[in-house]
Amino acid sequence: MSDPIETVKVPAAAPATLLQPVAAAESSSDEVTVVHQAPLAELEDIPPDPTDEEEDDNKKDSIDEKMVAASKEEMPPKKSSAEDSILSVIYTASKKVFIVGSIYLVGYMGWSIAWLIAPVILSVARDRWQKSTKHKRSIAKASALASEKEVILARIDELPAWVYFPDVERCEWLNKILKQLWPNANHYARSLVKQTIEPNVAESLAFYKLPGFRFDRIILGTIPPRIGGVKVYDYNVARNEIIMDLDLFYASDCDINFYLGAMKGGIKDFQIHGWIRVVMKPLIRTMPLVGGLQIFFLNNPNIDFNLVGIIDFMDMPGLSDLLRRIIVEQIGNIMVLPNKLPISLSDEVPAASLKMPEPEGILRIHVVEAKDLMKKDIGMLGKGKSDPYAIVNVGSQEFKTQIIDNNVNPKWDYWCEAIVNSAIGQEVCFNLWDCDQGLPGVQNDDPLGRATIEIVNVVKRGVVDTWLTLEEAKHGLLHVRLQWYKLTAEPADLQAALMETQLLRVTSMSTALLIVFIDSARHLKSARSNARPDPYLVCSVGKQKQQTAMIMRDDSPVWEQGFTFLVGNPDNDTLQIKIYDQKTGLEIGQYGYVIACLMNKENMEMVSQPFQLQKSGPDSKLIMSLALRILKKVDIVEDTDVTSEASTISQLARAASVKQSPSAQDKGSLRDIQSQSSRLSSESPLTEEEPIALKVSSDTMNLSTTPTRSPKLFNANLAGSGDSQLTHRFPDITSSAGENGLGRIQLSIHYMVQRQKLFITIHKIMNIPLRDPTNIPDPYVKLYLLPGRSKESKRKTVVVKDNCNPVYDATFEYLISMAELMQSELEVTVCTQKGFLLGGSPIIGMLKISLNETDIIENGLNSWFDLQPEQKHD
Repeated sequence: MSDPIETVKVPAAAPATLLQPVAAAESSSDEVTVVHQAPLAELEDIPPDPTDEEEDDNKKDSIDEKMVAASKEEMPPKKSSAEDSILSVIYTASKKVFIVGSIYLVGYMGWSIAWLIAPVILSVARDRWQKSTKHKRSIAKASALASEKEVILARIDELPAWVYFPDVERCEWLNKILKQLWPNANHYARSLVKQTIEPNVAESLAFYKLPGFRFDRIILGTIPPRIGGVKVYDYNVARNEIIMDLDLFYASDCDINFYLGAMKGGIKDFQIHGWIRVVMKPLIRTMPLVGGLQIFFLNNPNIDFNLVGIIDFMDMPGLSDLLRRIIVEQIGNIMVLPNKLPISLSDEVPAASLKMPEPEGILRIHVVEAKDLMKKDIGMLGKGKSDPYAIVNVGSQEFKTQIIDNNVNPKWDYWCEAIVNSAIGQEVCFNLWDCDQGLPGVQNDDPLGRATIEIVNVVKRGVVDTWLTLEEAKHGLLHVRLQWYKLTAEPADLQAALMETQLLRVTSMSTALLIVFIDSARHLKSARSNARPDPYLVCSVGKQKQQTAMIMRDDSPVWEQGFTFLVGNPDNDTLQIKIYDQKTGLEIGQYGYVIACLMNKENMEMVSQPFQLQKSGPDSKLIMSLALRILKKVDIVEDTDVTSEASTISQLARAASVKQSPSAQDKGSLRDIQSQSSRLSSESPLTEEEPIALKVSSDTMNLSTTPTRSPKLFNANLAGSGDSQLTHRFPDITSSAGENGLGRIQLSIHYMVQRQKLFITIHKIMNIPLRDPTNIPDPYVKLYLLPGRSKESKRKTVVVKDNCNPVYDATFEYLISMAELMQSELEVTVCTQKGFLLGGSPIIGMLKISLNETDIIENGLNSWFDLQPEQKHD
């Protein structure tokens, strides 16, 4: 066994390793000591050195004393011991009198014991929660005050980012600069909070009937933010920009007071932690060499604070979520992608180059389903089920699925699209919750787990279709499908995008992205006599609306704000712009622009063009820039590891819900043989009858009879048409009653990978045997997915009265993943209602079709099937 620790002398200019900063701080020579650690298994066999343990204990005690002393530096002096003793006696006596009086009052009034127990439980829970949060904030503040060396030695499990990531560098020099600049930056931050965050928080609170919010005093304190590490990108970066990521941690000693109506409250111990990106662009040839800055958080940062004052009652678990959520939202609206904080450093740089949105692409997200979620609801017999829903976050963009009541295996089939400004560093967050009804705006829901996917992985592969194991949960899986779309300026790509959305049959999906930059307006009319307006602008595309800031008393306001809109069809949509006066609420100008006009422009954009406003003054104009981009799919890169992993997870999920008998595998081969023998090839009837093919147009899906064989076009129409009934079949009739003389059924089966859906169309049944002329059957068809035969997979057609050749043309859908499809079977059962009423067996015939066939996925399966005799369930 080699020595567990080896000391090597290297020059000071060599690259620093994990613990070099600590060694360098303790050494005064020109050399740095590099510590190489042995493997964990070897270290466990080495007996501890008592001398080293004593030294470590003494060092840790001294560090803890320093950190505690640092955290108590600014605490007020304590009162004398005599005063403390008197106050303690009075408090203890009053507390006992209150407790005895409460018990006596409950007994005297004859109330339930719950009136005594409930306040005690709430009080204990609140005290525990306050102590835990206070302890966390104290540790964070002590870490912010202590030096980096002491923080590393005292808290090895919470090292800064430059320790964990090799491409993140240490930047203690930057922390020293921030400490020197913080008093000046304090003034800028106060003005930003007062001018931007205050009106938005007030508007949000007014929605919950809490008017009159305003900040009274804003002191951010003397503790500056700390940068845990910096990463500078040197690849995939344009020549005229510099991109760096900073690990920002801010634990302030702020003193912020605010009023909510007549109530006064305050915010203490405000903390924020997250990765913030700084983009220096464009690079210019005159000083200061950088034209401007763009500052933003890649993802939602972690924010925490403590409420004080009269509004301290809102600091209870659940009730404080209202104010906390509103503040987080407003920070996200300013500095979380796709929102940025632009700062201009040179007059040579136009505002549009810094403030106009620059999205990289669109991420289409499909939240398919979840399995084996935790049971959070409590029923009469113990734990019941949950009412799950999912929240999807991409930066400050948030999407919410529908709520599925009383189900731990929900199928949402929810679609949304997120605008991505920076694929590198951003991630998609999925948070699952159990819905519990409570006060509006108060978070009463229970968490069911969370999962994340880095967007850069989706960009590399094109499509990611996977099951995610939920974190912060005992068990649970989430099935999602993400697809990346790049943005092009080619009008020819629009037709392909329109065709794809028609095939998806999801009305909320878009084909293009409209980028709008509102520069300014000139010579607006006044809404009041002898007074300039307070204008703000609202632009909308369909149901999407965006609003600029309000400019006080200015008839030629300069907004310089950019917006993005997802467009369903550029040929039909219009950009609507309206300008209002805030004090009167009157409209002082409007303009409408047909988006299709951009298709004929060079590069499909217009830069800083004036537009004549309507319903305004004769010289009123609006200056804005427009750009249109078409969504285009990228090439899909197959990942065998992801596919095999998804298949494995799907097998585990199936095994958890279905207990298969030992002989099931032996019966599988028999089912395949029966399925192949029962299905007659479509080539046989084609020689006797003329087929009917389906023709797909670019705008609408129309049916036309042409003598050609085109099963692929047939299935494109089956999966993409908005109609649920088909009136043309392929082939149309058959004269045979099948191998068993029970009749034949015509089915169309097609699986659409993009939608994760299985489409089954029951066209018709022919030649059902008539055993009693006085008892004509009333047939109907039932479908089940095997294994399992669960109620969720049951589908049923209508009953056709007195008919041996019924026609249904009914289409059914199943939300199912590709991995599950490969292991599933379709059970088709033809029954008669009369047989059930007369006491006999209602089953006329049945068959089982294996779904593990390439034809079902590629072109679809269209054929006649022979009905088999009734089989017992496995």
